[in-house]
Amino acid sequence: MADWTDNLPEAARDYLEGKRLDEVECIISDLPGIARGKALPASKFAKQKHFHLPDSIFFQTITGDWGEAAGETGFIEQDMILVPDMTTASAAPWTGDWTLQVIHDAYDRDMKPIPFSPRNVLKRVVEAYAERGLVPVVAPEMEFYLVARNTDPGQAIQPMMGRSGRPAAARQAYSMTAVDEFGPVIDDIYDFAEAQGFEIDGITQEGGAGQLEINLAHGDPIQLADEVFYFKRLIREAAMRHNCFATFMAKPIAEEPGSAMHIHHSILDSTTGKNVFSDDDGNETDAFYHFIGGMQRHLPSAIAVLAPYVNSYRRYVKDHAAPINLDWGRDNRTTGIRVPLAGPEARRVENRLAGMDCNPYLGIAVSLACGLLGLEEQQMPEPECKTDSYQGDGQADVPPVLGDALDLFDEAPELHALLGPEFARVYSIVKRAEYEEFLQVISPWEREHLLLNV
Repeated sequence: MADWTDNLPEAARDYLEGKRLDEVECIISDLPGIARGKALPASKFAKQKHFHLPDSIFFQTITGDWGEAAGETGFIEQDMILVPDMTTASAAPWTGDWTLQVIHDAYDRDMKPIPFSPRNVLKRVVEAYAERGLVPVVAPEMEFYLVARNTDPGQAIQPMMGRSGRPAAARQAYSMTAVDEFGPVIDDIYDFAEAQGFEIDGITQEGGAGQLEINLAHGDPIQLADEVFYFKRLIREAAMRHNCFATFMAKPIAEEPGSAMHIHHSILDSTTGKNVFSDDDGNETDAFYHFIGGMQRHLPSAIAVLAPYVNSYRRYVKDHAAPINLDWGRDNRTTGIRVPLAGPEARRVENRLAGMDCNPYLGIAVSLACGLLGLEEQQMPEPECKTDSYQGDGQADVPPVLGDALDLFDEAPELHALLGPEFARVYSIVKRAEYEEFLQVISPWEREHLLLNV
């Protein structure tokens, strides 16, 4: 092996032990979270310190079209300098040869971070915490569906066939029998994750037909976002091996629960290493309440990032433990902001509003930004919800459609300051382009009910 491979992370070195590295995939997340980049022969990767991609990849919509920013007068498509972060070097164990993936950071020609690169946005928020002597810690939970192959967008998505030859059953949350139905896919997920050096905290069956959840151990926000970015790819590849699809749509099946990316947050003092949500006696601190207060005040403006597509808003319905409001409560899954059962050292706040369809870098960044604004503003939360929060009229807390969410996002200068004003501008342009394209599509519901009746 080439000398540079001696400094790879341990899992990558183990993967290549006794093998000849063939290829390196140089990748970066675009706004939707799709891996963009180039595949290079390992010998060529070893000879260059960086490579280039056009900055216009961040103006591309989920459909492959371009936001208006790419066509603005005076806009010049320029090459970015992409620099590998070798701490992210990871196996691509589903490939036919010996391949590594490496996540890259994006810079302009003056080596300044590209402001609308999602990984740079998250780094900016983490640095804002560091400037205040704080270290954020997160733990994401990933929900997704294993579904039957769907090659016709006009057909509804169906649950996959399980090992028994029957379609995956709904309403079987935490059933080990239901998990066993997907045993071969789950085995490959475990094997791929092990090859990539990822620690899975657990896999459970959720309430939907073919819906699973993977929990990741808590840690550094950037590292965890990298892992979710990688996990989406490896889960899709594991599913494809078994003639099914893995989908991270927020609401893939109409009558089934949606898929969330719940984000757990705790904040450490960078000097003492102690959780600032707990005092020396183990009691909740003002910082704990201020963090929740910041989420209640600023999350409405962040929903366009946490719920980035028109489909995302179908998830916000009563029941199925889905959030419809910004109430907070201890061990209360009807609230949008939950405080799980935990000891003082592990005291944390869970944001339940993020959908699994959001970009993990941006979802974690905007969630941390809302909490940090609360710490800055010392905003106290509303009283704790100790009952079923679905019984209240909390629907207005969450914008009902993407257009309304984008309006709130555009009117949030405090949030833009943390995420980066240039990112906020480009993000809004791209998402409005997607929304406007969606509005041009005539749905089956419209044809069924309006064609002959109005």
